[in-house]
Amino acid sequence: MEVIYWQWLLIIISSLLFFFLSPFAKTTDQFFKAVTKNKKPSTLVLTGSLIISWIFAKSITNAANLGLEFGIVGGVAYAGYYLSFAVAGLVLYQLRTKGNFKSIHEFLTTKFGKNAMALFSILIVIRLFNEVWSNTMVIGTYFGEQGSNSYYVSIVVFTVLTLAYSLKGGLSSSIFTDTIQMVLFSILLIIILWNVFSIETFTVQQVVASSTWSFDLGLNLFFAAIIQSFSYPFHDPVLTDRAFISSPKTTRKSFLWASLLGGICIVLFSTIGVYAKTYGMQGDAAFEVGKAFGIIVLLVINFIMITSAASTLDSTFSSFSKLVTIDLNLGTSITFGRIAMIVITIIGTIPVFLNAEILSATTISGTMVIGLTPVFLFWNREVPKISFYLSVITGLFFGLLLVFNSFPKAFVFTTGKYADLLWVNVWGISTCIIVYFIPKWIRK
Repeated sequence: MEVIYWQWLLIIISSLLFFFLSPFAKTTDQFFKAVTKNKKPSTLVLTGSLIISWIFAKSITNAANLGLEFGIVGGVAYAGYYLSFAVAGLVLYQLRTKGNFKSIHEFLTTKFGKNAMALFSILIVIRLFNEVWSNTMVIGTYFGEQGSNSYYVSIVVFTVLTLAYSLKGGLSSSIFTDTIQMVLFSILLIIILWNVFSIETFTVQQVVASSTWSFDLGLNLFFAAIIQSFSYPFHDPVLTDRAFISSPKTTRKSFLWASLLGGICIVLFSTIGVYAKTYGMQGDAAFEVGKAFGIIVLLVINFIMITSAASTLDSTFSSFSKLVTIDLNLGTSITFGRIAMIVITIIGTIPVFLNAEILSATTISGTMVIGLTPVFLFWNREVPKISFYLSVITGLFFGLLLVFNSFPKAFVFTTGKYADLLWVNVWGISTCIIVYFIPKWIRK
């Protein structure tokens, strides 16, 4: 009970501080573009915002559990997704400087038409919808068993408090609180690693030797993550919105740094799982290690979960607000944007009360959108409009094969967990690229 008491204090105090400290947006530029006193986010601020908005509760939970399951290669495999920042940074830099596009929606509308932009927006909405409930459910599990009153109450309170400061400043609040959350995350991670490596019997050498670098034990996921990184970032508005708010050079530099530093953070956090594996722990790696080190370390780990979930949640709210107000041009005012935030909060929380499972959203949704790979990697190649639909629908088809476990085993050439994931993506992306260019070849 004492731990729960302190966790409630952490949630309430941190959320109230964010509310009172975050800026109040009075203009659309402040609310949707994070412009403060006519200044755009700097390289340091943007880099920190990118990293913390992707190191969300579900992500670091997965990193720790993969460390428990596969050793350090599990963390390295999950860190492979952070190549997404480098890919997005370089491609979107070209879109802005060579294509003179102000947003991804403008690019898609110009090249493939409004219907293509609408289909893309549906994919984004699904992504944002999943981000709400999947992250808040992680928070709920730290307050009680799934389905218990304390579980539901904690989720509702946490979500409402995060919504409160998001309504106040929009993307400005999100960027501002990201800076604080990144500093907190860094300090808390150092505290955890200090405790883990203070044990004489647990060394860096043990971490390095904790894995066998084979497809059976984690490399399937690593290569799947690398492949998905060429499409995954473009359907995540939390990431792409930040690619259009600072100067192109600042943005490119920030995305490249975020790719490196974000990946390192994930690998470091996965060492918690390696520690759990070394000492034969079972269950949720982060939670079990926290319990083993006592109430202080457990609260530190829980606070990391709270701050990381909040950073993703406020970014989700601001991205959905911008999507429906600016990108889809459904409204023109900050008030409309704030109403949109309330709508996604309500809709995105409903699955919590339907006892939804926290699925491996990264791997499944990442496969669903592999059809975006040729759309963005070959953005300056002239192709008929139908190429977009052929590629995206093909990607969705391969994603469904994975979801329903229907991919033919004859086309899977490795063994072990995530083998299907890897080869669905290998064959899927190859097919998407081919069908993307087929209309052009036929036209010739």
